[in-house]
Amino acid sequence: MSAETPLLEGRRFEDVVVGDQLPVVELPLTVYRLVMAAGSNRDFNSIHHNTEYARSTGAEEMYANTSFLMSSWERSVRDWMGLAGRIRGIRGFRMRSFNYVGDTLRVIAEVAATRLEGETGIVEIVIRCENGAGVSVGPGVVEVELPRRAAESGTAAPTTRTTGQETP
Repeated sequence: MSAETPLLEGRRFEDVVVGDQLPVVELPLTVYRLVMAAGSNRDFNSIHHNTEYARSTGAEEMYANTSFLMSSWERSVRDWMGLAGRIRGIRGFRMRSFNYVGDTLRVIAEVAATRLEGETGIVEIVIRCENGAGVSVGPGVVEVELPRRAAESGTAAPTTRTTGQETP
């Protein structure tokens, strides 16, 4: 989506190419961010906002909670597709290691496949979180519906495309 494309209009199915990289989302994990995330999703477990308590459980430091990490996947996909798209599902969301305060979380994603279901354009995005220690969440798949130009103009639909790699 170019800078001229309004977020509300969003990306169209016909503009997506398998192998496209989504912009990397970087989220510095500050105490403020983790405390706000824990409060906003009502996860009051002290491991997510209290260093002393987190250390008493064997963790190195307080760390990001599941809802925050899942929302980082949504942020990455939504920033890329715009508000006209719709998230259909998330598969393969697995936490592999903690995302500690003081680290920077990076959300990395790529278009893995596209297909039509009737007149609906479907895009599968392979996505993961990384921190200083490597992959911390995923890899998984976010499946989205994107609006189609063909539906708006009555033109022929593109064919199904895929990387040929099996997705988790």
